[in-house]
Order: sequence, then structure tokens, then C-alpha cells
Amino acid sequence: MDPVIVVGAGPVGLAMALALARHDVPSIVLDQGSGLCPEGPRSAVLGTESTAFLERLGYLRATSDAARWERLSVWRRRQEVLGVDLTDHPVLHLPQHRLQRGLRDAASATGLIQLVPHSRVEEIDQDQDGVSVRGRHPQNGTDTWWRASHLVGCDGARSTVRKLLGIRFPGRPAVDRHAIATVRVDLPFAGEARLHREPPWRGDREASARPLPDGLWRLDWRLPIGRPAPSEPVDPHATWPGLVTGDTLLTRVKATLTGWCGQLPRYELLAAADHTAQQRLAARFRSGRCFLAGDAAHLHGALGMQNLADGLRDVDNLAWRLAVAWHLHVGGPQPGGSLLDGYEAERRGAVGARLRAVDQAMPLLRPLRGWQQTRRSLLTGSFRKHAPLLTDGLLGTGRFGGAPAYPAAPSGVPGRAAGVPVQRGGGRGTALSEQLPATAPGVLVPNLPVVTTEGVPDQLYARLGATFLLLLVAPGTAVWSADHWMGAGLMPRLAEVATALPVPTEVLVTEEYPGAGAHTVLLIRPDGHLVGVTQGCKAEDLQALADRARGGPTPLAGAEQSV
Repeated sequence: MDPVIVVGAGPVGLAMALALARHDVPSIVLDQGSGLCPEGPRSAVLGTESTAFLERLGYLRATSDAARWERLSVWRRRQEVLGVDLTDHPVLHLPQHRLQRGLRDAASATGLIQLVPHSRVEEIDQDQDGVSVRGRHPQNGTDTWWRASHLVGCDGARSTVRKLLGIRFPGRPAVDRHAIATVRVDLPFAGEARLHREPPWRGDREASARPLPDGLWRLDWRLPIGRPAPSEPVDPHATWPGLVTGDTLLTRVKATLTGWCGQLPRYELLAAADHTAQQRLAARFRSGRCFLAGDAAHLHGALGMQNLADGLRDVDNLAWRLAVAWHLHVGGPQPGGSLLDGYEAERRGAVGARLRAVDQAMPLLRPLRGWQQTRRSLLTGSFRKHAPLLTDGLLGTGRFGGAPAYPAAPSGVPGRAAGVPVQRGGGRGTALSEQLPATAPGVLVPNLPVVTTEGVPDQLYARLGATFLLLLVAPGTAVWSADHWMGAGLMPRLAEVATALPVPTEVLVTEEYPGAGAHTVLLIRPDGHLVGVTQGCKAEDLQALADRARGGPTPLAGAEQSV
């Protein structure tokens, strides 16, 4: 069968190719650029979920390439309004060029990924059997035709794939705007990320500092929406040509560092940029055999939100579906049926709910009318009440970044699972995993210590990505060797059932699982979302759950509801 074509070699495109390789699916990555990853001010915040995903893709130095935050604080004027201790909740922050280089190194190390630089997509032609893509070398104009089983567009906000497929990208072009800079400096709150509203020095509405590795900091300043014409001739050597002169930037950096340190410390300005956050959602994430992921499918960066985290969730959700369709040859004009349709239903619904949450919060956190700004300025309690929303955006938690749940019908096609509440204001079949019991269908399972059938201890998240998982809750297994319990109780029967399931499945054992009693069996998708639960090893029920997860036959009456 033909490989999968991935268009775009940014973090999401490389992650998609690596995720497919983990399922033994070959891919061709078409990169319009040269393949180099130049240094710049863009950075990425990684929570536990994203870090574990990148590590199992092969980016093993994610932790060492990043700075770990010990604390996050929110200030208003001269007072700390909110502090969050991150000791037990690792949050990593690294430059995006390091992330991209790490993923490219991992991609180069596998024989299943072909990286093709200098290939700009000019034409896409689909038929019942696959996708044909014409790429053009941007320098010499040479055309090359490529053939694939499916295509995934990960080519960013100005996606060529999205335009060629005729998919609309509605939304708001300017929701938030920031100047950002990378500075080498020693700040008095080492290891702490700080958001400062209405700081005591003049000229800034909001400033923030987030530690990066190697003594670097990312500094952000919130700017007025829009791009006003400069009131004086543009300095051709300005950091922000046409917006702010180099002198204006230096003035802002000096005032901010002086305000935090008491006096101007020694510093080195390394890079700067002007970023406008947009709110956009593609009208469709799928068109036949072609899919959109990452910035090509959605944009949201207001309130410090990380679009990369949702881009990686796109990858995790789509890769296993494509792998099932690729290996099992689920055919027909729309290959994969509800299996592949479930990607759009789940991910578009989850991102749509996220965007609506931002729309609801923006009037509270970014008041635009004069009387609202005056009220916010005078009433500290009003800001204190809503400060946790700002930390949700920066940390990737809660409504602005928490892991979604998909309490929907088989394979993620929208619906409503019995007894599962849907997130208020969210899309159909969309909720947050943290709001639901750990045994609710569709939640992201927690990361737990597990033991393989060979007796090897591991973490649950480390086993995700390659196969479905059958997780048996068996208290006491940590006390005994695997040789003892592998031939006892439910294990022999469970191993037989796993072999007979219609999808590749690995059996794991854990001492305990939140809300589940002894001898509970959980079927988990490769992306970590729970398919369903049975009490004991019920072969017919587990078979039905697996069939539903891959868009197969209707489940038997005895099976519990699943995604």
C-alpha cells in the first residue's frame, strides 16, 4: 500500500510522521523549506501529556532541552494575586527550534520516514484508491508527482493543502497581540514564570517573563490590537519594521527589567518578534482521503494558550486511525468510514469548545470598553476572581488547555454517552477529562505504574501510541513475580482475548485504577482515551468494544458504551 504524505515539516508535521512510524506506517514529508530550523523567539510550553507523547515518538531529550518551571505567579501592580506551585506538576518550556530539531533527528533515525525538502505542493488529486500530489521545487521549478494512500496537511496557518481542498477557515484575524523577545538575563525569581498586569512602571498594560534553558527568558508585552502605521520614519534596522523601532524595543526591555530587578541588570537581547493571535477553525478537518492538523486546522493563541498542544492531540488522534485503515485496508470511496470520520468529530468539537471558552472569557480578562477598564483598574477583587483563567491558558489546564474527553458514539462520531455530562458551551460529545470519572468512556486515562506480561515495570503513558491496551486491575501483582500471576486468575484468558481482537492489543496489569475495582478490564485506544470497561474478562463485550472503536460492527447488548 502507498505511504501517507505529510505536508509540512514543522513540529506537528514531524510528529505526525513519527506517530505513523510507531504504527509501522511509512510516510513522505514534503517540506517547502530547506529542512533547517533557524533560531527564533518562538517557544513551546509542554505539560505532562505533551512531554510523554513527544518522548514516546523518539524525542528523548525533551526534558533536557527545556527549562522546568517551579512556580507560576500572577501579579497586579505591586501585589501578587495568585501563585501556583508546580513542583508536583512538571511544566517544561523550550525554544521551538530545539523542539523541531529534536523531532527531525528522531525522524531521520527511522527508515519509515522520507524527508523531502524544497517541495511546494501545487496540486492534489484524489481518487478511490489514493491521493496524487504534485510538488514543485521552489528554485528550479522542477515538478515531481507523489502517490499516497492518504494525505495530512500540517502546513501551518496559511495552509496550501487547505486552500487546494477548498476548505474555509473562518474566524477572527486579531484577538490578542504581543511583542515577544528572547533575553539572556538573571532575574530575581529564577525558575518562576510571572505574568504582571498593570505593572508599576509606565508604558505597559501587561508583561510576562517565562524561563527558558541556558539562562534565557522569553519576555512578552501585550500590545493594542491592530497594526498602526508608525508616526515616524521606519528604522530599516528595527526589530519590528513598520511597527516599533529598535529604540522603542530597547526602552521597553530596559523599563521591564528595571521594574522587576530594582535597577537595570546586565542583559543580552537575542531575538524579537511581533505576534498576533487569531481565532480560526477550519470548516472541515477531512476531505475524502485528505486531512488537516495543527495550525492548518485551527488557530488559538489568546490568553497565552498553546496551539501546539492541540496540534499534538490532533496527531495522536489521527495517527492510530490512519494506521488501522492502512493495515486493515478498510476500503470504499470514503476509506475507514466512521473510524476516520471520528477524527473530525472529536478534534473539531474539542477545539471548537476551546474557542468558545476563550470568547466567553475575553470580556472578563481583556475589557475593551472604557468603563470596563476603569472598573477593572479600581476593583482588585474583580481581577483576582478571574486570575485562575490566565494560569489555565499559560499552563494548558482547565477549559483553555486541559485534556478533552470524547463521550461520543462509536469511533468518535458525535453522540451522547449515557450518564456522561457534556461540557457546557462545548460541541456535541465534548467534555474535559478532569471533569469526568476516570472510568467514563472517552476520558484520557491517568498515567499509572503498570507491569507488562514479561514482568517489566513501566508507566502507562509510555505504552501508548503503538497498539490498543487491555489494562487489568489486579491488586497484589506488584508483590508477585510475573511468572506467578501470568498463569493465574484472568491472565491466561485475557491474553487469548487480546490476540483475538480485531486490532493489535497489548495486555498490561496495574495495582489500582481510580474508580475501578479488582478484576476490572479497561480497553484503551492508542491515544490514551478510554474505549470502555468490563468487569472481568468478557470476550464478547471486549470484542464489541474493539469493533466499535475501529468503526466496525454494532456492539452486542452486553457491552458498555464506548467512544
